[in-house]
Amino acid sequence: MKHSFSVVGALAATAMLSACSPDTPPVQAPRPVRTVELRYDQAREVNRYVGTVQSRHEVDQAFRVGGKVVQRKVDVGQFVNEGDVLAVLDDADYRLAEDAARQQHAAAVTQARQADSDRLRLGDLKSDGSVSVADDERATSGAQTAAAAAEAEARKLELARNRLKYTVLRASRSGVVTAVRLEVGQVVPEGLPVVSIANPGEPEIVVDVPEDQVAAFKTARFKASLASTPNERFDVALRELSPQAAAQTRTYRARLKLVTSRALPLGATATLVADRVMPGTSAAVVPAAAITQSDGQPALWVVKPAGKEPVGTVELVRVSVHGYRNDQVLVSGLPAGEQVVTAGVQKMAPGLKVALPEPAAALAEANTTQQAAR
Repeated sequence: MKHSFSVVGALAATAMLSACSPDTPPVQAPRPVRTVELRYDQAREVNRYVGTVQSRHEVDQAFRVGGKVVQRKVDVGQFVNEGDVLAVLDDADYRLAEDAARQQHAAAVTQARQADSDRLRLGDLKSDGSVSVADDERATSGAQTAAAAAEAEARKLELARNRLKYTVLRASRSGVVTAVRLEVGQVVPEGLPVVSIANPGEPEIVVDVPEDQVAAFKTARFKASLASTPNERFDVALRELSPQAAAQTRTYRARLKLVTSRALPLGATATLVADRVMPGTSAAVVPAAAITQSDGQPALWVVKPAGKEPVGTVELVRVSVHGYRNDQVLVSGLPAGEQVVTAGVQKMAPGLKVALPEPAAALAEANTTQQAAR
């Protein structure tokens, strides 16, 4: 009797265990995801360039004669006024040349006076027939030749005086010295730039533009900032774009002027932002982390809501990419208002159930994305 009760108890226990262990696995909870709502606007192309602050007017000063440097009067960063002495050459040889030219001029003047005196004297003798017509003509010709020689020697003397004066290099304009390429004792040739002077009152932003961006660069709007103050942006406008690419870099030099007058340190590093509206194209801005691929093409994971519950399933949909930014992508191909997964896209799978974020959180993330796009 006890044995039969034990068999019945065992069968009851087995039935209870079978009821607690179903064949189907437990239902997994929806995976929480971060999403952003697609909002379309005119597509904008934004490019950044690194350049420098330079003066619109910068002049290279050079000696108009060659020689040995005996004095250097300026240093880089020094402000000079027009006419200030920048450097001086050894003028001993030029003084000797000027003295020789003076002596030659004096001799030529004496000869011209003598020739003119002979012409006048022969002219008086010609009246009574004492001098032939040929002798008179020779005297006249000699006087004219001597006068021309004296005039030529006067020009040589003036040239020698000028070359002596050119041994002193003076500033042709007021400004800041940006470069000095000579030292005392150095022998510099004629015409070699040795000092650069820039006008600090007209700074410009100078950048190099790649060939494939030149057309868009011409129609863009620009803002610039300095490396020392990256959060302080100011408006600039394109003043000059080189029509020919540089031989070494194959880029086009662009110079942009300030819209409003302000002081900028020459030589400072500047960042230029070129913003251009792409006509006829609308696109939505999504974080770069949201982009994945489908058969080698860009795609996004789109959340398809399931009724009124904050739950949905994800679906991989191909999109068109119109441009890339630092951490954002311009896309199109999906209806406005779609919810796109922005994080953990590598863990998504078609049909995976996900939990949508609270409406307030989703709205905050969308606003953050739109503000970053601007």
